[in-house]
Amino acid sequence: MNRVSNDRDFRTALDHLEGKQQRWVAARFVESVLSLYPDARITRVVWVAADPDADDSALAEALRVARAAALECHARCGAEGDWLEQVGYFVARAAVAALTPRCQLPGGVAWQAAMSSRMAQAAKAIVGAEETAGQERENQYRILAEFLDA
Repeated sequence: MNRVSNDRDFRTALDHLEGKQQRWVAARFVESVLSLYPDARITRVVWVAADPDADDSALAEALRVARAAALECHARCGAEGDWLEQVGYFVARAAVAALTPRCQLPGGVAWQAAMSSRMAQAAKAIVGAEETAGQERENQYRILAEFLDA
């Protein structure tokens, strides 16, 4: 059983994954926060990201849709920084990370998706005055460990 218990081990394990593996794990990270911002577009692009047989054109189209969703959320949060819109922005950014070619994201696709997913939880926690960031981190460790054990 692979045990991931801190971010250093988490990142090291992610760095050793191949491109399609990183994309699949990243998609799982995004799936775990989809309930925070249920946008049908993001749900669809996560399905594409999780599909190991998705072709380049499907991935490119899904990335375009995810970027558009992120931009819309970012524009809606405005100068006041509406935290609920920030949740949507970070969920969409996690989806963008999952679909971005690995060579374009320093630090890796899955790592960026994980961090954006955690930021979505943090923004939601601000609105609801609850602490969920640690739970999301532990959930990500579990997702990765299950993937490595499979």
